[in-house]
Amino acid sequence: MKNVARMALENGMVIGEDVYSYQNKLIYSKDTVVDDSVIARLARYSIMCVSVKEEIDYATTHFEKVRLSSEFKSFELTYNNCMSIYRKQMRGFVEQGVPVKMNALMEMYAKITSRARSGEQLLDFLYNMLPSEDDMTYAHCLNSALIAGVFGSWLNLSKEDIFLLIQCGFFYDIGKLKLPQDLLWKSGKLTDLEFTKLKTHTMLAFDMLKDKDMNEHVLKAALMHHERFDGSGYPSRLRSDKIDVFAKYIAIIDAYEAMTSARTYRLSLNPFQVIANFEKDGYVKYDETILKPILSHIAATQLGFNVRLTNDAEAQIIQINEKHLTRPLLKSGDVEIDLAKEPELDIAAIY
Repeated sequence: MKNVARMALENGMVIGEDVYSYQNKLIYSKDTVVDDSVIARLARYSIMCVSVKEEIDYATTHFEKVRLSSEFKSFELTYNNCMSIYRKQMRGFVEQGVPVKMNALMEMYAKITSRARSGEQLLDFLYNMLPSEDDMTYAHCLNSALIAGVFGSWLNLSKEDIFLLIQCGFFYDIGKLKLPQDLLWKSGKLTDLEFTKLKTHTMLAFDMLKDKDMNEHVLKAALMHHERFDGSGYPSRLRSDKIDVFAKYIAIIDAYEAMTSARTYRLSLNPFQVIANFEKDGYVKYDETILKPILSHIAATQLGFNVRLTNDAEAQIIQINEKHLTRPLLKSGDVEIDLAKEPELDIAAIY
């Protein structure tokens, strides 16, 4: 809501809070629609200012409220300005071999992250970004670098390792910039031939980076971020301790970023849907010692939020179930709902 002087009121505005006279008499209740007669009566009672509803007051979900906030709009402006610079630098690097100054990338990182009060708010903001189709690959890498800083702090990495992980985020997927857009963002299932071509992006990135005085972890993150703990990944089907630790971090960041970003063929997944996808086979394909604390943090960020369940009931998240992260304890009125004991219920929306 915002306060508006009576003289600036316009027909169609909606009063956001009850309006009382100086004698404490109710003049208009909230949700009254402003018209000429309302303004005239306010003048008779010498009411100088009233609260009126804004677009954000009509938002229903948590993420709609985030997107309509002034903080997000400030973040979005900074992000988009930095994106144009990042895109130009990475395009020059990929297409012409123009060196990218790491200090410049880290200054960009600092500028964007300074627009969020916390890592959790940064993730909320990224969730609401809607890059153009031409920028989706660049946004994927830039977002991954931003997420790397948050996840690195959650994992209690040293400042040096967080810095290095952010660098990995900036560069690990640049091999995709050598591939056709229609292959990268195809909505349907890839053919075997298309998937074989897509998998070359790890080697393409490694080849671009190997002679550029990069830290070996940045090189290995580019090469190994699709290797999986159980040996089912590519390009070398490496297992567990054969995979570079920074590649293990980036593998999780890469999957998280993909799930929480909107695509032309689906909406962003909410945090509990993301956790559920990871839990399906995540502890087999990803290093559990890395993945589990990240998922626990993601779940914990949802404490206190209201949710709508698949049966249309509304409730508040009051406790996270560490053994079943997607099945928190809820409270609806005076009734507690333990989703771990209600398998037929799921969270449909978060407020």
